[in-house]
Amino acid sequence: MKNNLGKVFLIILIFFNINLAASTYKWSAEVNKSEVMTNEAIYLKYVCMFSDKSELYTIDFNPVGDYENYTIELLAEQEKIVDGKRVNSFEYIAYAKHAGKLTFDFDIVMKKTTQESIDATIGGRDNDRDKESFTNKYLKQKSLVVDVKDSGCILVGEFTLKVKKTNLYLKSYEPYHLEIIIEGIGNFEALKPINFKIEDVKIFSQKVIKNLKLTKEGFKGSWSQKLAFVSDESFVIPHFSIPYYDLKEKKIKSLTNKEIKVEVQRAYIKEKLLDKKEEDFIFDFDFIYYGLTFIAGFILAKISLKKKNKKEIKENSFEAKIQNSKSLQELMILLALENSKKYTRLILDIENKKITNLNKCKKIALN
Repeated sequence: MKNNLGKVFLIILIFFNINLAASTYKWSAEVNKSEVMTNEAIYLKYVCMFSDKSELYTIDFNPVGDYENYTIELLAEQEKIVDGKRVNSFEYIAYAKHAGKLTFDFDIVMKKTTQESIDATIGGRDNDRDKESFTNKYLKQKSLVVDVKDSGCILVGEFTLKVKKTNLYLKSYEPYHLEIIIEGIGNFEALKPINFKIEDVKIFSQKVIKNLKLTKEGFKGSWSQKLAFVSDESFVIPHFSIPYYDLKEKKIKSLTNKEIKVEVQRAYIKEKLLDKKEEDFIFDFDFIYYGLTFIAGFILAKISLKKKNKKEIKENSFEAKIQNSKSLQELMILLALENSKKYTRLILDIENKKITNLNKCKKIALN
């Protein structure tokens, strides 16, 4: 009788241990909103809680990517030990592309190895490295469903617009600087550089600068673009408007700036030019993109031009201007105003003094 009781107890103990081993972890999932607009940030959180430290387990879970109905980005991933138990958490930000019911249904793989396999790998023995093995268990995460409504805009969030301007009264070829700053929280990635087209005006744009941090409500921070406009006559910078869906006011609004009229003083009187001395100038702010071209605009406004004879007036072509240039600085300015992208390399070589021969620079420019 005692033997039978011992066998029963042993069977129960083995069964209990098997069930205990099969219940070493538990997943949970949550979403912060049940109803959202298209392109609005959706916060997803997945947590795996183990029954112990679980050093033998590896989690394969990475849903980040661009899908047909949504995009998803990693916000945070963490592993820690709480009261002797391992806890893994995964946080993501998703953006719905279309209206309708959106279901997040991800796959995960729980990989389990053995202590012997780990010891063999750590030992570094060549004949044991191939012995490392895993037992994979494929699971489905809990399905999270969100009702998505159409926002009518690509840009969604809460934003403000600031426009920094320089003096509206300029001299010929003196750059007019404009800085566009958008601050707030939302899907800043949807913002594109603002392009202007103004006849007889050279426009140079710095690469967009983003100072952003991903949060539960989307990207938070600022987006800025610096531009410079160069001309020898007055011009108008047209107004621009950026539509967006305001999540706070639940409606479509616009970030708008009115047109800007810039007055440009034409070339100086010849008699004054003869006695005009070159002056030093300081930029209002540092431009990175096409910096050399901006400097060229300043220099051109101050170069003392000699009186042109009748032949020079007739020969007003780009080739003639190149041939008649009297210095490397003057040549650099002509190249920048003609086609800054085409002559970027030559302008940089002149600025860095890699080429110091004026005639050689002229030949390169005209070839």
